[in-house]
Amino acid sequence: MIPKKIHYFWIGGNPKPESVLYCIESWKKYCPDYEIIEWNEANYDFAKNEYMRQAYDDKKWAFVTDYARLDVIYKYGGIYLDTDVELIKPLDSALHFQGFMGFDKTIEKDHYVATGLGFGMEPENSIIKEMMLDYEDAKRDKEDGKIKYVPCPYLNTQVLRRHGLENDDRDQMIENIMVFASDVLCPKSYNTLQIRTTERTLSIHHFDGTWQDSKKKKRHRITAAINHLFGEKAGSRIDRGIGNIDYYIQAIKEKLKR
Repeated sequence: MIPKKIHYFWIGGNPKPESVLYCIESWKKYCPDYEIIEWNEANYDFAKNEYMRQAYDDKKWAFVTDYARLDVIYKYGGIYLDTDVELIKPLDSALHFQGFMGFDKTIEKDHYVATGLGFGMEPENSIIKEMMLDYEDAKRDKEDGKIKYVPCPYLNTQVLRRHGLENDDRDQMIENIMVFASDVLCPKSYNTLQIRTTERTLSIHHFDGTWQDSKKKKRHRITAAINHLFGEKAGSRIDRGIGNIDYYIQAIKEKLKR
């Protein structure tokens, strides 16, 4: 049985914004008898491997926790939640599995499992250990020698697919791990920010991006609004256009400095 523990990370020492405090309060409301554990610089070694150490030095907090959350769940068991995950029901119904994860449906034809949505596991699960090895053996850039950052849904889903996960947004049992369809842990679309809960929904991942700068967050909100109004194809084209504009503006600035 999955232990009644909720783990989360807060790195960098900044005060928690209201959105994060709101989500943590929802955990206390729906899981009042769970132990809630905050991991930070005081109780976790972020130099444990080179991937995390580089990500920490680069202040890439999301990539830091991609490995760290696997590490603490492997060792202690329990449930990990990103700080922008709001609970709307108790998690007790998922505890009887040896482990659970969920699909994050952000691409129309490709369905990825994202551990940032929240996942639970008994300690020392072999699939979690396999996911950790992907970070410990991370590839390096040929030019600067730095480790390449890869979003966790791509890496983690590759492991699950090696064990039989199919590219289909439906409940699937993979070696005693329940992988829920996206309505259970991720009813909010990253592309449109629209929420479509069902009677099965346990939580909502809000994609707050607290590690991002204000410019990137604003750009995402604009693109999501365009996606909602005109469809994701139009939003994708506009997003690429904005990216091209940003690139040329930066190139001009660099040239003027010389």
